[in-house]
Amino acid sequence: MARLDLLAHLLDTAILLPGNRRIGLDAIVGLIPVIGDAITTAISSYIVWEARRLGAPRWLIARMAANVAIDGVVGAVPLIGDLFDAAFKANRRNVQLLRRHLERSGALKPSVIDVTATRID
Repeated sequence: MARLDLLAHLLDTAILLPGNRRIGLDAIVGLIPVIGDAITTAISSYIVWEARRLGAPRWLIARMAANVAIDGVVGAVPLIGDLFDAAFKANRRNVQLLRRHLERSGALKPSVIDVTATRID
């Protein structure tokens, strides 16, 4: 899951823009006509492939594939698609769907913050 989280972060939220808005490599590489969207769709498909390998049910794989397809098809439209890529964040959605499924099935412990508190006087 850590590898998928990192990949989703790089693709969707790695770069902080002014105004506290985040974009990722998906939006930047998607600026390259045709090839850029094909590359990012292929990389996004890796997350779906890993979900299948982790035993996700078919309905979840279909939902994740639909997110990737929407991102790829709409992202291919010039200008509007680039804005959509920056806003939709299909990879973050897919990793969140997979994490929720794995937590519910007991294959993954729920995310918790593990820290030690120190009193400062």
